[in-house]
Amino acid sequence: MTVSESPKPRDKDLDFDGSNVKLEKTKKSEPFQFGSRLLKNEDEVFQYNAWDHVETDSAYKQYAELQYAKQREEPVSDFDNIRFNSDPAKWWNNFYKNNMGNFFKDRKWLQQEFPILSSATQADAGPITILEIGAGAGNTAFPILSTNQNPDLKIHACDFSKKAVEVMRANEAYSCNNIQADVWDITSESLPPGLDNQSVDISILIFTFSALSPSQWKQAVDNVYRILKPGGVVLFRDYGRGDLAQVRFKKGRYLEENFYVRGDGTRVYFFEKEELARIWTKEYNSSDLSGNDSVKVSNNFEVIDIGIDRRLLINRAKQLKMYRCWIQASFRKPLI
Repeated sequence: MTVSESPKPRDKDLDFDGSNVKLEKTKKSEPFQFGSRLLKNEDEVFQYNAWDHVETDSAYKQYAELQYAKQREEPVSDFDNIRFNSDPAKWWNNFYKNNMGNFFKDRKWLQQEFPILSSATQADAGPITILEIGAGAGNTAFPILSTNQNPDLKIHACDFSKKAVEVMRANEAYSCNNIQADVWDITSESLPPGLDNQSVDISILIFTFSALSPSQWKQAVDNVYRILKPGGVVLFRDYGRGDLAQVRFKKGRYLEENFYVRGDGTRVYFFEKEELARIWTKEYNSSDLSGNDSVKVSNNFEVIDIGIDRRLLINRAKQLKMYRCWIQASFRKPLI
């Protein structure tokens, strides 16, 4: 992006989270079983809009590697690197000013993917505190509240975008006593308003961690570890390496390996499964990943589940294949 360019609106199709394919009528019944429409005969590929568990073909892999090479050759300028990394919240404020609460769909699928959320909303569940980090306009928090029967459930919905928090507070569902929305940056050294060390049972990060630069991972993981009670759980979903959104980035968007700036100025990282496990489970040096020798993560979470959700989306009218890739995981803070 040149200095004179203004950020452009982003493509909704590339921010689609894979949860609501219209023709995907058979939903999964167990977490981390990412769907039941399997492509067994390549001749049938254009019969439906979506297929589950589809590995990328050799042609796509080759095309993706060529795209990555081009991206590395023409990264963002030094000026834009500073511009987009110095104040990330600014770009998310602009995003929510332009889109309010109508960009992302409500994530009604969460309780199927993460049954612990269904348990937390039962009438007899008892006192439970949920912290959603990167809550945006409330597309995760409000669907949870809509099915809640637990009078002792409290959701703290935080975002570092002041505008996003304003959108949440303006939602008619916000009037209940079970939710508190606040401005909070997961990479800051402070805790969210109203929360203390070891006060949270469940922490939710849905398409949040990808907005951080690798240099911010340590503080973010430290904060989540610090806030969770022993035995507390992290619920995680984000972009995976090789996703169509990554492959489609043009020149002037590459910040560093697997890390890009979108047309609207917001940043996005694409994770690999093993990389994500290392970030959350043991101390490591990130120089192998990002070239930054100073980043270390030392708080050890336990992996409950981690999996790759691969979806082949089909444009039947244009006979196009679109490979999407997301990573879904849950981690636990050890009891001791």
